[in-house]
Amino acid sequence: MTDPDTVATYQSVADEYRERHADRSAVADLVDRFLDAVEPPEGRATARVADVGCGPGWESATFAERGHDAVGVDLTPAFLRTARERVGGAAFARMDMRRLGLAAAAFDGLWACASFLHVPREDAPGTLAEFHRVLRPDGVLCLSVKRGEGTAEGDTYDGDARRFTLYRPDELRAMVEDAGFAVEWLGDGSWVQLVARA
Repeated sequence: MTDPDTVATYQSVADEYRERHADRSAVADLVDRFLDAVEPPEGRATARVADVGCGPGWESATFAERGHDAVGVDLTPAFLRTARERVGGAAFARMDMRRLGLAAAAFDGLWACASFLHVPREDAPGTLAEFHRVLRPDGVLCLSVKRGEGTAEGDTYDGDARRFTLYRPDELRAMVEDAGFAVEWLGDGSWVQLVARA
């Protein structure tokens, strides 16, 4: 999430958003697919997972509950406050996914579900390169974006000023591969979901 209007919308509707999307069953299979692929490196008992665009911390909580070290990042202060309250065993920080303040090769998995779609298309290749930078070799990337072409604007909330970048499956695959990832799975529905390795 990078656009100031998008961040402002999420900040103003944080409680409503949390209530509206509290049922995480729609992403449960994707979480399982992602975590099945994520493994800690030899010599470490737990995997380190970055939850990029973590929102109120739903998946960070799941990652921590399943024994992983979770680090959530988001630009919306209200989401980060909720995430910190929800997940005592995870770290959270306010940062822009285009320039993650995270060490290189520090993570075994990077989850960006319904967040990468807020990056303007012109910034997408650099953002994917940044994701690749923070993943260790053989680390796992999971993306979930709205399917389509061009861009869309939010219309769910009063004063909704969110902006979305839409992707075709072949377009997302090509961008991810150009960033140095090997795509292992591509789901093709109203949301394009992808699992790839660095």
